[in-house]
Amino acid sequence: MKTLSQILVIAGMATLVACGPSAEQKAEQARLDSIRVADSIAAVEAEAMRVQDSINAVAAEQQRIADSIAAATAPKK
Repeated sequence: MKTLSQILVIAGMATLVACGPSAEQKAEQARLDSIRVADSIAAVEAEAMRVQDSINAVAAEQQRIADSIAAATAPKK
């Protein structure tokens, strides 16, 4: 009975060890994680560029309005 329980314990431990991910699976998961992070960084950078473009467009419009006001209020010759 003692031998049988030892065999069952060893078999159970071997089963637990075998259930974990292999080195190939870990490497593939790490690769996928790095791709996901790179995609996230690219998305954040694209959003920042979009915001900056919007800010530049508003500044250009404000400058155009200021130029129009200056031209309209300038003394005529």
